[in-house]
Amino acid sequence: MMNVMTEGASAGGLSLITMVIYIVFLGALMYFIAIRPQKKEQKRMAALLASVEIGDTVVTTSGFYGVVIDITDEDCIVEFGSNKNCRIPMKKSAIAEVEKAGEA
Repeated sequence: MMNVMTEGASAGGLSLITMVIYIVFLGALMYFIAIRPQKKEQKRMAALLASVEIGDTVVTTSGFYGVVIDITDEDCIVEFGSNKNCRIPMKKSAIAEVEKAGEA
């Protein structure tokens, strides 16, 4: 009778260890599929926004093309179109792509 109880307890302990390993595996999988690429993209965007200079052509998140004419820490002034009067201050975070002035 005692032998039967011991087998049941070890089987329960084994399934608990298996469950913990399974949860750790799923956590690691979630990190490598979702969190790590997102952090990598955030670093890439931060480097892109830090490299913006006056004269660069930018594309905003709303799809507008313009040329940067002034930059502050958080904001920049972008000139849109051939009309020199269309200058709009905007957040740097609204920039989606940057093409350097020398590359054009």
